[in-house]
Amino acid sequence: MKFRRLGNSGLLVSELGLGTMTFGEEGDRGVAPSDARQIIEMYLDAGGNHFDIANVYAGGRAEEIVGEAVQDVRDRIVLTTKVRWPMGSGPNDAGLSRYHIFNAVEASLRRLGTDAIDVLYLHGWDPWTPLVESLGALADLVADGKVRYVGVSNFKAWQVMKALSISDGRGWPRFIAAQYQYSLVVRDIEPEFADLLPSEGIGLVPWGPLGGGFFSGKYSRSERPEAAQGRIASTPDEWEESWVRRSTDQNWDIVTTVGAIADKHDATSSQVALGWLLTRPTVSSIVVGTRTASHLADNLGALDLELSADDLATLDETSSFPLPYPYRSINAAAR
Repeated sequence: MKFRRLGNSGLLVSELGLGTMTFGEEGDRGVAPSDARQIIEMYLDAGGNHFDIANVYAGGRAEEIVGEAVQDVRDRIVLTTKVRWPMGSGPNDAGLSRYHIFNAVEASLRRLGTDAIDVLYLHGWDPWTPLVESLGALADLVADGKVRYVGVSNFKAWQVMKALSISDGRGWPRFIAAQYQYSLVVRDIEPEFADLLPSEGIGLVPWGPLGGGFFSGKYSRSERPEAAQGRIASTPDEWEESWVRRSTDQNWDIVTTVGAIADKHDATSSQVALGWLLTRPTVSSIVVGTRTASHLADNLGALDLELSADDLATLDETSSFPLPYPYRSINAAAR
């Protein structure tokens, strides 16, 4: 396992981060605590140090499972979690108010069994709370030693820049990491964030790198899967990673191209998809969400895959998308 700087900070994280969204969830998609422990141990044995969690995962159970499993290695791993979404039924049990952020962090620290969160992400924009209030709360948590770094997820580009401007103006901690959906089948963030993140020293931590299982080989272009066949099949149509968003002609062409390159390298499609992401200049660490130890073992194989320049050019071309205005005009003027 190799390590990269998380944005323009001195914090080093492994190229693959362990996603924990399914840890403690009930049903077929969930990972039981004993299985999660096995996955965590395999990840640590492979040299991984980056744990991606959110307080809403399994209603806090994911934080408890990870916290219990990493007590003996706490001083050599990076624990991240997030705050924004509801953690109760009360009017102040969600959002990015100072009240909720402080309460959420205290609860996460208890569940994780630690004194400090290494990276705390704002998990989404809160239209009700003044941004200066949210950022001030983060600054105080860093000053108190309860949070070491701060990150952002699912903000628009202008919202990220506004936050950075406020933080810079007050000498508060800046975002060092940004989590966004990014994969060969979802490259939507590139027009704005491909420039914004490196220019501001923010490391990209992609989630959904395998398109929600789209590269697993269990789906067919000709038939919509049953709900029990995985995340894509069971996700509502209006959500990200749903079947209607994935099952497009271009995405199926991407799957075919990825499969051909995988066959050439005696690899899997998942490994090729992850290998492509590892070459993207803004990526610090990729969040891989696994439900079984065999899934993790397959993902780890991407670290040994060396894609050629021709492979990468083919993947780039097949997964490219038409730029919207004003990016077309900007690019044309730059020629």
